[in-house]
Amino acid sequence: MLEIFQEIDQAQLNFSASGKQVLNTTIAFIMFGVALELTLKDFKDLLQKPKPALVGVLSQFVLMPLLTFLIVIAIHRFISPTIGMGMILVSACPGGNVSNFISSLAKGNIALSVSLTAVSSLGGIIMTPFNFAFWGGLYLKVIESKQSELVQNLTIDVWEVLQTIGFILALPLVIGMLMRHYQPDFTNRILTGVKHFSLFIFIGIIVAIFSSNVELFMKYILYIFGIVLIHNALAFTLGYQTARAFKLKLQDRKTISIETGIQNSGLALALLFNPAVFPADIAIGGMAFIAAWWGVWHIMAGLSLAGYWTRVQNDD
Repeated sequence: MLEIFQEIDQAQLNFSASGKQVLNTTIAFIMFGVALELTLKDFKDLLQKPKPALVGVLSQFVLMPLLTFLIVIAIHRFISPTIGMGMILVSACPGGNVSNFISSLAKGNIALSVSLTAVSSLGGIIMTPFNFAFWGGLYLKVIESKQSELVQNLTIDVWEVLQTIGFILALPLVIGMLMRHYQPDFTNRILTGVKHFSLFIFIGIIVAIFSSNVELFMKYILYIFGIVLIHNALAFTLGYQTARAFKLKLQDRKTISIETGIQNSGLALALLFNPAVFPADIAIGGMAFIAAWWGVWHIMAGLSLAGYWTRVQNDD
């Protein structure tokens, strides 16, 4: 098995800059559809009762990296250090923006979801490099690996992050909420169609990403699938049980579960393919493969979970 993972380390995934732009545009449209259901009252209620948001941050930035560290330590004899580092990198990233869409399908707290996405995206400027360096360095030390070059000093361009947040989160959020406020009748007429079309085009993007790397996926997916499935399932469970421990209502438990289980694996890939962060002479195929398959799987798992939760009545 270790020989297979070492072979995966040498693999190179096809992830173009144009593909990333298309993905961001798609997510922006999804956010517009989510915003059509929001009002300012939703955010006022959240500010008056900040407990759910604080629990969400705890689950995402503290407990998720800790859980991942414990997982990779438990299975380190069966995986390569690069696979473990890929899991830690994904767990260190902020929540993925598509979580807002999935939370809306699950009848979660959309205002809480959007707020957590914004907070985690901004907080990720500091917390992503810190969590990756801290837990990644500790992992390599515990397993006594000599691959210290895997722990890079991640540098995240603050202006680039703010631009990305503005394009895929803030701008569509403002436009959607303004439309909801000033054109409520028109908004109600297009709401269902926008949500269905959002789902359709996002699935199309997932298929395109898979198609561009189909040979590699088919060759190695058997070895990666179980790792990502278990890691992702535990992430969803962690978010739900953390919210439950703090006695939050079901609508908030759904949202925090989704926010913890949907990670911004696109950011992980962007960091991995940045030669200024990970030099070209470092074998990071295992890390890239974990991040890429996580990006595919967490959407399928999240949509399946939302399909179940949409039939579960929220409590008061």
